[in-house]
Amino acid sequence: MTLITSWVESANSASSDFPLNNLPYGVFSTNSLEPRCGVAIGDMILDMAAMEEEDLILLHFEPVFDVPYWNDVMDLGPDTWATLRDRLTDLLSSDSPDQARVAPHLIPMADARLHMPLVVSEYTDFYAGRHHATNVGTMFRGAENALPPNWLHIPIGYNGRASTVVVSGTDITRPNGQTKAPDAENPSFGPCKRLDIELEMGAIVGTSTDMGQPISVAQADEMIFGYVLLNDWSARDIQAWEYQPLGPFQAKAFATSISPWIVTRAALEPFRTSTPEREKDLLPYLQEPGPMLYDIDLSVIIEPDGGAQEVIARTNYNEMYYSAAQQLTHHASSGCAMNAGDLLGSGTISGPEKSQRGSLLELSWGGKEPITLSDGSTRSFIEDGDTMILTGHASGEGYRIGFGACAGKILPAIKYP
Repeated sequence: MTLITSWVESANSASSDFPLNNLPYGVFSTNSLEPRCGVAIGDMILDMAAMEEEDLILLHFEPVFDVPYWNDVMDLGPDTWATLRDRLTDLLSSDSPDQARVAPHLIPMADARLHMPLVVSEYTDFYAGRHHATNVGTMFRGAENALPPNWLHIPIGYNGRASTVVVSGTDITRPNGQTKAPDAENPSFGPCKRLDIELEMGAIVGTSTDMGQPISVAQADEMIFGYVLLNDWSARDIQAWEYQPLGPFQAKAFATSISPWIVTRAALEPFRTSTPEREKDLLPYLQEPGPMLYDIDLSVIIEPDGGAQEVIARTNYNEMYYSAAQQLTHHASSGCAMNAGDLLGSGTISGPEKSQRGSLLELSWGGKEPITLSDGSTRSFIEDGDTMILTGHASGEGYRIGFGACAGKILPAIKYP
């Protein structure tokens, strides 16, 4: 697909994350406007609450855009999602007859503050990137036992904390926790010393299932409302002490950051690609009817306090072993009810090369091989004052589909009473 031109000129730039082909959904406010739904187009935000008030977009007999979340739109289902996208495309395309009526409802992005685009119902994080799982397993169990016996058969996951999912730009306080040094007899309590990121994609579930209701991979794909960039901040030293036998708990519960714009499946459709070749055949309920991943270039950027931004890793979402649709299918397979607004983290996305590793744990190989930044400083893990930024986009012919940055600055730990 090529660029769809818009009368919003900034949307036609090849470097814009938000062309008419994209139309991602977010929540914004200004000095004069309370948080409400908006759609990114070029360097502007279309005020959806105002569009609804002016009868330019009507999806339901009651307002759905004058609230600070997109959950009400999710509840209307995939047919309505498609109708909304078609209507937005018609209103914003270069040959639209409605330009004069729509233009007053465009807000400069530079004048807006972005908020969480949804109310997260539940949060589940997966461990579904093979290169990441192999690297981490090799570090802790040796190359011969890098992958657990079940890894090639099911997308492994754990239930996280929806209460600490935050939007990009939210500062992250270094967590306190219990750790145990290898040579210590007893554990100690204090600030995390091995703070890390995890470069992930987040899939947002848009429709619900009843308890006990299984779904196919194709059905799961249709249920996904859209995708965000996701950073599952990780306290590696806390995790090492607590995770046996039940998995991560406090090491992950303190914060998860997402990008502010929900990029829809429809916008990503031209970039579908297949998961890697299987080493072992998956059971029938997990087999895909077609390509379920997306070709999305991803980057990890570090910005030391007072320093310049620097890319420390680049990879692609197509490196995942399991797609979001497979993860959702497996999640529901036990009869677990899924809700609109559920957030599924893909798991850390790493490629086969060192420069493609999606966590500092991998980049520094557990701290044994610190990375050197352009200013001469080194990092094994994140230091106070560092801002970590994830970016991503899919590249089309003369346009790109971007997500906006997923960023967070690390603040010092709070002294425990």
